[in-house]
Order: sequence, then structure tokens, then C-alpha cells
Amino acid sequence: MDAAYFNPQPIHVSKAIATQESASTRGFVELQGVNHPGSTYTLVYAPGADQLMGTYYQAALRQQFEGGFHRIK
Repeated sequence: MDAAYFNPQPIHVSKAIATQESASTRGFVELQGVNHPGSTYTLVYAPGADQLMGTYYQAALRQQFEGGFHRIK
């Protein structure tokens, strides 16, 4: 899977993996930028909403946050 992350400046994506498990499409993204070393997104695609939903782990703070991404058309 190709992934890029901007918040609003680019943050290096060190790993991006997409998997298909039963009827679920899942994604895992690891960031390795300044202020984000080892932070990850663990996501599941919600086709009805056309969104990726899941958990963001902010490694520097050792905290998890729920969130998601929606497609801009």
C-alpha cells in the first residue's frame, strides 16, 4: 500500500500495510517523523461511509485516540 501523511507538513511514513480479513479491509501505517517516531494508525475501511476508522497511537505521549479519514472527491 502506498501512503503519504500531511499534518499539514509531510511526515515520513515508514510502513504502510493493507490486508483483507474476511469482509474487512484493514490498514496499518507507521510514522517516523519528528514528534511522531513510532506513532501508528490501525484502521478498518467502512464502505458504507467510505471512511477509514480506527485508532491513532501517539508513541511520544503513549496515548491512543479514536479517529478516521474520509475521502475527498
